Amino acid sequence: MYNTIFITGTPCTGKTTVSELLASKLNCRLIKINDLAIENDFVLGIDDEKGYKVIDIPALNEKVSQIISDNDGLIIFEGHLAHLCSGADKVIVLRVRPEILLSRLEGRNYSESKIRENLEAEAMGVCTGEAYEIYGESISEIDVSDLSVDEVVDEIAGIVSGEKTFSFGEIDFMDWLISNP
Repeated sequence: MYNTIFITGTPCTGKTTVSELLASKLNCRLIKINDLAIENDFVLGIDDEKGYKVIDIPALNEKVSQIISDNDGLIIFEGHLAHLCSGADKVIVLRVRPEILLSRLEGRNYSESKIRENLEAEAMGVCTGEAYEIYGESISEIDVSDLSVDEVVDEIAGIVSGEKTFSFGEIDFMDWLISNP
């Protein structure tokens, strides 16, 4: 069984919804990385070109480490920056096919450039690659494209308990990128 789980992925892959239900199911603490960054004034500014918050990752990492060291039970950290912090026993990357992600991103009224950036990141597996650089084989990827929220929660609960394993590096959405230059 793992004690510290990071759930990450490109925006709109279902991290928040899944994490909230998972934390309720497992009766554990949930920390939303974006909220943690805002509450602790780790926002350095706004990227002029893309409009997103620029976060002080070293300060965020230090805060995450402090929370982990003060914790004595299962804790889940959720957010697309989670994998950039250290201290997880297991990192779970949620992935979704770009054509599904497109409609979700459009539903949030993201700019065209932000939508394209996120679609490209998902197609190339950026979150998985970044997580691998820090965590090596302590990561799992789940393609949530054809799964219900409850099914995703059950899969992650299985990973947390050690009953299920998911590898990484097998989900490949590069065909989308090639077809949508």
